[in-house]
Amino acid sequence: MNHFEYLRDKIVAILDALVEAGALPAGTDFSKVNVELTRDPSHGDLATNAAMVLAKPAGLKPHDLAGKIVDGLIKLDDVTSAEIAGPGFINIVLSKEFWCARLAEVLEAGTEYGNSNVGQGRAVNVEYVSANPTGPMHVGHGRGAVIGDVLANLLVKAGFAVTKEYYINDAGAQVEALARSLHFRYREALGEDVGEMPEDLYPGDYLVAPAQKLAGEIGDKWLGEEEINWLEPLGTYASEAMMDLIRDDLAALGVSHEAFSSERELVMQGGVDRVVEALVSRDLIYTGVLEPPKGKKTNDWEARPQTLFRATDFGDDVDRPIQKSDGSWTYFATDMAYHLDKFQRGFSEMIDVWGADHGGYVKRMQAAVKALTEERGDLDVKLCQMVNLMENGEPVKMSKRAGTFVTLREVIDQVGKDVVRFIMLTRKNDAALDFDLTKVMEQSRDNPVFYVQYSHARCRSVLRHATEMFKDIDFTPARLANAELDRLTDSAELALIKMMATWPRIVESAAEAHEPHRIAYYLHDLSSLFHALWTKGSKEDTSLRFLTEEDVALTSARLAMVSALATVIASGLQVMGVVPVEEM
Repeated sequence: MNHFEYLRDKIVAILDALVEAGALPAGTDFSKVNVELTRDPSHGDLATNAAMVLAKPAGLKPHDLAGKIVDGLIKLDDVTSAEIAGPGFINIVLSKEFWCARLAEVLEAGTEYGNSNVGQGRAVNVEYVSANPTGPMHVGHGRGAVIGDVLANLLVKAGFAVTKEYYINDAGAQVEALARSLHFRYREALGEDVGEMPEDLYPGDYLVAPAQKLAGEIGDKWLGEEEINWLEPLGTYASEAMMDLIRDDLAALGVSHEAFSSERELVMQGGVDRVVEALVSRDLIYTGVLEPPKGKKTNDWEARPQTLFRATDFGDDVDRPIQKSDGSWTYFATDMAYHLDKFQRGFSEMIDVWGADHGGYVKRMQAAVKALTEERGDLDVKLCQMVNLMENGEPVKMSKRAGTFVTLREVIDQVGKDVVRFIMLTRKNDAALDFDLTKVMEQSRDNPVFYVQYSHARCRSVLRHATEMFKDIDFTPARLANAELDRLTDSAELALIKMMATWPRIVESAAEAHEPHRIAYYLHDLSSLFHALWTKGSKEDTSLRFLTEEDVALTSARLAMVSALATVIASGLQVMGVVPVEEM
């Protein structure tokens, strides 16, 4: 249960009754009525703005309307008290019985607790990673991979029908450079003295194995041939080899995609032509001359007629070229074709996860989606800032050009996929992230991975000790759901229960905002409450210990709380693609 929505529904029912009684005008819009946590827990559990947003259209003072709403609230079985705060906000305290019932819900639902139907099965395409198939992935790619993958998982939990997609940029200059790089390694594999690799090629040794495989398959077929003969087939061969490498790295990170779309195939199948037809039919392309980019000297700028898309009609800053002066299509044109293709496949809701270096590309792509879908499609772009890879507080130097950059796979192999996935979500996507290879392995509260996993391990440890202490008692979740939960009376216990009960709300709000980092934040806050309760029971008040041999009923109630907590943590980690640990 999302108790925020539950209480809002109760408040709307009270408001409907006020309409029927003539205290509110017929047709009053309740859409802005919401229920939120109180800023100060001492003021109550939840607060509503109902009187504040409805008083003016009703011709009432907020305080007077709030009084009428309070009269209705205090009649509800689940409400202990309702008080007017300030000019008309209402603070509400829910009964202990209400909160204890949420514990039973968790135990009955298991890790499906928090599942929602807010998405109503709407189709959403989440495109992420989409690294150029020119080599192994670096750590920055890993951040986009995790954010996209967890966002997709989150949307599924919230009731959306999600397709995880990878867009393969297997056309253009970078693929030609990759083909030349493979050909260089191919000559090397055949024993030719090739010398130093040219600076405009990819220097890493990751093409050595594909080149050796190629030499074994075709011998010296492409040795001494003109570039025009081998450039395209070697580009395809190399791209496929790199995609195999990328898929393997993603699998090590626990990431998989349901769909892979090829830029080359899309263009060959007339994707760009369909874009042009659509734009021409609506008079959205024209031949024109653009102003020089800001900061560019006029004498460095060649003004020439270009085929332009009327991007400014859809919120962009300038109109955008879709065709180069040599007649070839721009990258923007092929990206337009790709997003039109997604829309035509049934995705009116699209989410792209990009690197921060694509920030200037967002407006034009969103404008394109609006134009091509006649504003029936929506594109949200999540930009991922850079990852600062460090070790013992010192930067780890990376140089792709020198072929010595630290790959994502190396990081996974060093610290494990679960650590990588968790750490990538400890900052919002648009904030830079420090990833210290040493710190993330420390067993301290400063390490968020350890802190959350330790709370789950502690819960499991308590449950194991309980089965040893009470050998003849069934402590399964189904039995614990029927424990005397009203025995849980300490403020720290109730605070923990209330935090657990917010999990369904976290799922829905994080999914609707497209912010998967909220899951990591929530799990850290939840773990903090649990560790505080643990410390309180072990050092300050021993009556709060979870296991009391002489009071089985109280022990069962506390085990219900502990078991529910382990379940909620496991549910959150499941969304994050992280396996909860049983012991530490």
